[in-house]
Amino acid sequence: MVADLLEKGWAVYPPEARLADWARAARAAALPGLAGAARECEGTWVVGVEALPNDAGGGVGGVPLACRAREVAEALWGARPLHRAQVSVVYPGYPRPRAGEGTAGFRYRLRRDAAHVDGLLPVGRARRRMLRERHAWILGLPLTETGAGASPLVVWEGSHHILRRAFEGALAGVDPRDWAGVDLTGTYHAARQEVFATCPRVPVHAAPGAAWLVHRMMLHGVAPWQPGAAAPPEGRMVAYFRPELPDRASAQWLDLP
Repeated sequence: MVADLLEKGWAVYPPEARLADWARAARAAALPGLAGAARECEGTWVVGVEALPNDAGGGVGGVPLACRAREVAEALWGARPLHRAQVSVVYPGYPRPRAGEGTAGFRYRLRRDAAHVDGLLPVGRARRRMLRERHAWILGLPLTETGAGASPLVVWEGSHHILRRAFEGALAGVDPRDWAGVDLTGTYHAARQEVFATCPRVPVHAAPGAAWLVHRMMLHGVAPWQPGAAAPPEGRMVAYFRPELPDRASAQWLDLP
C-alpha cells in the first residue's frame, strides 16, 4: 500500500477502534470552541485553524492519536511534533462567496473546488504564490458521520508528480533558506492547468475512525455540498494535521519521497 500511496499521492485507511475513540474525544473537545467561531462563505464554512486542543503527540482528553495512517506517514516522511489541528467544518449550501473574494475567485471555488497546494500562500496585494510553509505530510481525520456528498475532500490523483517537477525546476540553484522569497505564481498556475487536464479528480470520503493521508504537494480542495447530502447539525467536521519541516536550510521538502 505504501508504493500505491507514493504513486497516487493519497490513500484512505479503514476504520480502527483506537482511532474511533480518538475521533469521539476530538469531536467533543472541538465543539465548544467551534460554536462561536467565525463562519466564512456566508456561513457555510468554519476554517478552524488550531481549533483542536490536542497535545504535541496529537492526543485529546487523554486519548492518544494512534492509527495506521500516522504510522505510515512517520515511516515515510519522519515523526514530527504535532501542532494544534485544524478542524475544518462545512455546512449545507457550501460554497457561497467568501468576503473579499472576486467573481473569478468564487468561480474557481465553485468549479475547481478551490484547489490548492498547502503551504503555497498568496502574498501581498498581488497575491503572489510563495512557499511560506513546508509541510511533511497531510493527515485527515473525519470527526462526524456524513453522506458522500457532504463537501468531501477532493484530490487530483498523481498531481504531486507534476507539481514536484515544476517546483524542482523553479527552485533549482536557489538556497533552501531563500525559497520563501521566490515567486512561484507562474510555475504553479502552469502546473495546475496541466493537472486539471491530465489527472483524475477523486472525491475522498470516510467515516470517523478512518483516516486519509495526502502527499504534501498534492493539489486538493473541497467539493460543493450536494443537495440532500446527510450530515449532523454540527456539519462535516474533519481534523487536519500538517506538521512542518523545521530546517529551512534543508531541501527536504523537495527531496523526501
